[in-house]
Amino acid sequence: MTTDGTGRPYRSALREEQAEQTRLRIARAARDRFVERGWAGTSVRSVATAAGVSEATVYAAYGSKAGLAISLVDSADADADTDRVIAELAAAAGDPRGQLAALVGFDRRLFENAGDVIRVIVEGRRNEPALAAAYAEGRGRGDRNRRAVLETWPRSSFRPGMTPDKALDVYALTISLETFEIAVRERGWTADAIEDWWYASLGEALLAGS
Repeated sequence: MTTDGTGRPYRSALREEQAEQTRLRIARAARDRFVERGWAGTSVRSVATAAGVSEATVYAAYGSKAGLAISLVDSADADADTDRVIAELAAAAGDPRGQLAALVGFDRRLFENAGDVIRVIVEGRRNEPALAAAYAEGRGRGDRNRRAVLETWPRSSFRPGMTPDKALDVYALTISLETFEIAVRERGWTADAIEDWWYASLGEALLAGS
């Protein structure tokens, strides 16, 4: 049974889904406004109008304009297709190389589809505490998620001397927005070529038998 006869659990799940969709709509609206007008030029009211919701709904979802900075991280993750990477990681359970490919593919999509909003965060964090907090949140999410995956890999799958902690550092040093932008804008690489290079480089650096 999924309900107690009143339909309450079903209605509760539906409300949660609707709330999540509203939150994502606000996040995407905030992303577009911040990219177009910058942090100082964006108001909560303008985000609410763009999202088709009330200001009260924006405050309920993110708390404040400072909270909207976190919405930029939510929007970037959505653009990189978190559902896809979750499914790919599950399908490749027990296969470090398959899971590495899933992680690299997610970051390729992150920089390819949301590089503009990540750049807003990276450049604005020096002067805006809210954007500095958003940067820390985004970095923290990425590290926590990657660590959770790396710690499931058998120690025998790593190169001698490599640990999950060191692997996390090597990953962060190899894959970055700066690397992606240099490869595309200055060297003329395609996103596919960057993804292939990241995967090959990390496989050689992290995994035994490479």
